[in-house]
Amino acid sequence: MAGRRRPDRVAAVPSLPARRVSAVSTATPEAQRVIRRYNAFQLFAGLLWWLPVFYVFQRSAGLSDTEIFSIQSIFYLAFCLFDIPTGMIADRFDYRRCLQVGSVILVVANLIPVWEPTFAGFLMQFLLIALAHSLFSGAGSAYLYEYLQRTGNETSYQGAEGSARAWTLIGRIVCLPAAGFLTAWWGPSAYVLSAVTCGIAAIIALGFPALPATDSDPSKPEPVFPALAAALRSLAKSKRLILLMAQGIAVFTLVRIGQANLFQPILESKHLPLHWFGVLMAATTVFEVAGAARSAVLARFGQIRVVLVLTVLMAIALASVIPLGLVGTMACLAVFSLASGLAFPVQRKLVNQAITEPARRATLLSIESLADRAVCALVVFIMGGFLARGQMPAFLVALAAAVTVAMVALAVLVTRSRDRAATKESLA
Repeated sequence: MAGRRRPDRVAAVPSLPARRVSAVSTATPEAQRVIRRYNAFQLFAGLLWWLPVFYVFQRSAGLSDTEIFSIQSIFYLAFCLFDIPTGMIADRFDYRRCLQVGSVILVVANLIPVWEPTFAGFLMQFLLIALAHSLFSGAGSAYLYEYLQRTGNETSYQGAEGSARAWTLIGRIVCLPAAGFLTAWWGPSAYVLSAVTCGIAAIIALGFPALPATDSDPSKPEPVFPALAAALRSLAKSKRLILLMAQGIAVFTLVRIGQANLFQPILESKHLPLHWFGVLMAATTVFEVAGAARSAVLARFGQIRVVLVLTVLMAIALASVIPLGLVGTMACLAVFSLASGLAFPVQRKLVNQAITEPARRATLLSIESLADRAVCALVVFIMGGFLARGQMPAFLVALAAAVTVAMVALAVLVTRSRDRAATKESLA
């Protein structure tokens, strides 16, 4: 349904491992405050209590599998329509306003299933979530990266992005185990709690400070279509950025398929009771937190190479649930989550570093997000056909094979691109 990945964590929660202190101390006090606020925002905005049970809740409301996966395909397509316009709005006006408005929209979206638990109601909920997350997708990372860069704290970015991701996951670990029990007690309770936490995120977003001014800030916003054309030209000129975005598409698609679209059908196929869906999601999330918190240690192996290998590992782990029982499935999901946690902050950093025009950062990130959702819409559409025929194992095997071939091809292209760049540099 619906875009990814630390140091400041120590300042916010003293009990977390002390080894992150050194990373925090490299940032100024002002930057540390912004990072902590960004962590809190991501924690509450990402805490969707209904995530482990929405498939079962929609089924209990009378929706068929075809209707459920149609909603998810439409969700990704809507994301595609919203992403570039909202990214351009963020670049032209204010990243902070996008975060604030998106949070309010999420509050409304999460209340709709309480009032209208029908196909139309769930579709409207997911369309509003697509709008809200398209406002977040480019603006959040762009705001954090620009603030840290303009204040001389750019070396803290990967750690900050990783800590934000980790806090989101910690929230899920603490809260999602209750989702199945709450749904059994009162069906819409998880949606009401999601609205409350998103309201807290909106309040937090009001406190983000403005970006420090720079000499390169435009005196007035560039017209919309010239701005979009310039962003596309910037993307076309950067083969490295295109390749890194393609790499990110694979990571994003696998995460969405494994953690949202197929998580509940997989557990149902293993005959796990509904009450334990949230518990298992929280348990696997522990591994994702561990990966997100330790992603920096992989730099010595080459960041692009690491993300490529982790992407293949994720695909293989997801396909490996097919022949295994419940315990084996849990182990595969744990490996999948660990790999995704390691990959996310590294991939975010690679993409941000490859953007050479900061004024177009949110637009370019939104273009990437659009591509993410377009591919997801196609994959979910195909997946729905497989599931309707009872062929989930065949789908997972085909997905793993496709991802492996794509990552090998991408590795070859990245190597060739690097060789060409080195040749040009030596000739110059």
